[in-house]
Amino acid sequence: MNRSITNRSGDEHVVLGKLTSPYGVKGWLKVYSYTNPMDSILDYPEWWIRQGQSLSRYTVIQGRRQGKGLVVELKGVDERGAAEALADADILMSKQELPELSDDEFYWHELEGLTVFTQAGERLGQIIYLFETGANDVMVVRGDDDAIDKRERLLPFLPEKVILEVDLENRRMVVDWDSEF
Repeated sequence: MNRSITNRSGDEHVVLGKLTSPYGVKGWLKVYSYTNPMDSILDYPEWWIRQGQSLSRYTVIQGRRQGKGLVVELKGVDERGAAEALADADILMSKQELPELSDDEFYWHELEGLTVFTQAGERLGQIIYLFETGANDVMVVRGDDDAIDKRERLLPFLPEKVILEVDLENRRMVVDWDSEF
């Protein structure tokens, strides 16, 4: 399952990462990527950069791994001061520009907000967000007014073991999970 792309930006875009700080004096920037693998963010030739409410499109000239992270050169950002102005900005991509996945793969932003039910039809709540643990990804499911309770549950994202059905069209997921857990 493809993952690590989250929808923290609204309906039209997804956040792929963050420009963290300048790198060097020629306008390069350090990048914190939310993609998996992390350098797949460099596969996109153009990025939307969000600073506050402002959204601007930038062309990626080049990027590479640097130490444990990534650095990137953006068109029009050719000196350190310009790079400093972009520090802490979000990197976004239009949902329409994301690669299409096979039927059994999902982006995290597609799963966020799904209503989760047990095999017995008990409503556990909605997926609030997902995170990586190393062993497997984890869904945070929060009970709502229509759920069996208001508890927050951590469910492992294990297709065919825990995740039995994902219905994006009807915004629901069925899991093999005891509601007492």
